[in-house]
Amino acid sequence: MTIPVERTETRHIKVRPEWLAKRTEAALEPDLPIIDPHHHLWDGPVRDPRYFLEELNQDLGAGHKVVSTVFIECHAMYRKDGPPEMAPVGEIEFANGYAAMSASGHYGPTRVCEGIVGYADLSLGPKVREVLEAQVRAAGPRFKGVRNISAWHKDPEARGSTANPPPDLLTTPRFSEGLKVLTSMGLSFDAFMYHTQLPELTALARKFPDTPIIMNHCGGFIGIGPYAAKRTETFAEWKGFMRDLASCPNVRIKLGGLGMRLFGFDVHAGDLPPTSEQLAKAWGPILETCIELFGPKRAMFESNFPVDKASCSYAALWNAFKIVSKGYSADERDWMFRRTAAEAYRLRLE
Repeated sequence: MTIPVERTETRHIKVRPEWLAKRTEAALEPDLPIIDPHHHLWDGPVRDPRYFLEELNQDLGAGHKVVSTVFIECHAMYRKDGPPEMAPVGEIEFANGYAAMSASGHYGPTRVCEGIVGYADLSLGPKVREVLEAQVRAAGPRFKGVRNISAWHKDPEARGSTANPPPDLLTTPRFSEGLKVLTSMGLSFDAFMYHTQLPELTALARKFPDTPIIMNHCGGFIGIGPYAAKRTETFAEWKGFMRDLASCPNVRIKLGGLGMRLFGFDVHAGDLPPTSEQLAKAWGPILETCIELFGPKRAMFESNFPVDKASCSYAALWNAFKIVSKGYSADERDWMFRRTAAEAYRLRLE
């Protein structure tokens, strides 16, 4: 029996195009090649506002040299008919259609959706193979792996994800059986959870050392609800859990997602959108800690658009990442902006 994927829109900040238009920035270091390893695509009736290839291309036109992107599952375009466990195959077909359009070269220089990460319920155990094989057929070598969001907290005020998975998802025997199938097929596993659950992922990474694991959004630092008033203590707890996770060589970290409400930043509350300098100052401690723990060769900057678009523009976001990383060598920055993502998702490098 597949676990239903529930979604709610109340846990993300709303994107406000008219607010974003109040401030613009030119791209810093416009010749620095970037692979954006984490963005979504969806339609208005499912998510608001619509974010299709046209909207993504508008953001890609901000001046940064984004050479390719990776689409990450977001419950978009699931199949209406058929077995429920096969419904996510529709999302792979949807993303692959945009990848094919982009590959034609008629929609800009960026190879959009060059990598595709979908959803398959790994708690199906061995039966998940049928779903994964259908996704591989739908996208061929563009299909890179799956993401199972396991973000759960007993306090509703601490929850900052739109997904509502059951508690202790990663610890079940059936999930381990499904992860074993995923690994045997040469696919990777994207994870997202709250920082309080990080020990569960660390245990899984040690149990499956041959599974490539990509931790999303800086380890899910909770900065809302009961954690809002104790950021110093929370940071110390998060850093300790992240240090343990970083000890697993099969785990990489995505540097981003900080525009989400979960992290407790208030950059979205100003009369004007934040500048890249403001973002770098606010986000720097979390980003720098992740880089310190994982190293540049296991860290990759991500946009998390359009979710993070509620807090800043695409131009300002990548400028902030460039400001935060300016103290690293050219080789180290190339890893964080491009090569780590290419290695993690088996993408070509120019």
